[in-house]
Amino acid sequence: MNFKPLASSSRGNCYLVESDGAGPLLLECGIPMKRIREGLNFGLSRLAACFVSHGHGDHSRAVPDLLKAGVDVYLPRDAAENIGIGTHHRAHIITGGHQEQVDGWTVLPFDLHHDAQAVGFLVAAPDGERLLFVPDTAFVQNRFQGVNLIAVECNYVADILSANIQRGSIPQVVGRRVRRSHMSLDTVIGFLKANDISRCREIWLLHLSDGNSNEEIMRRRVQEETGIATFIAHQ
Repeated sequence: MNFKPLASSSRGNCYLVESDGAGPLLLECGIPMKRIREGLNFGLSRLAACFVSHGHGDHSRAVPDLLKAGVDVYLPRDAAENIGIGTHHRAHIITGGHQEQVDGWTVLPFDLHHDAQAVGFLVAAPDGERLLFVPDTAFVQNRFQGVNLIAVECNYVADILSANIQRGSIPQVVGRRVRRSHMSLDTVIGFLKANDISRCREIWLLHLSDGNSNEEIMRRRVQEETGIATFIAHQ
């Protein structure tokens, strides 16, 4: 299995997951359709499906365009209603705990804790590897075993966010929202240590805040704490 970030920030999130024996999956589609086509080397017809975690635009922007292009899109009901796609025959409503089978892929959504109805995905590829995908959330209650790749939101460093609030560069109300709906570096490390990551070979850190993060500190601390090769998904 191969995990390839196409975009990862508050301006747009989109990730490509590939495996031998099946068409690729798209996780999130919060960037313009043109960029998605470019990221797929203009092979949109190869996509098995797109899975969307929630309805915020930086994760779901291209849903209508993907549906028009004949791509099956799986998303929570709240997201479908917010986007206004109605009862499109290629739009599939997903809920936490209910597994989906798509072209050799097995995708299990699980509930997250965000300021919108949101899910993460446990993705099993035809080659037997498993990806744990955790987008926007304050924390994760579920525990997982036997995952080979982890892609997890690591939005901010608590000390940097606090300093920005104190100096007034971030309003307090925004700071409270960040803490209630996104994961800090410390929370991510605690989450990783609470799970069985003995088979994990790669960790990807997603959706870093522009002003409240530090790429090198985040990457180094996660790699030191877990002993697993850690990478930053860039914008």
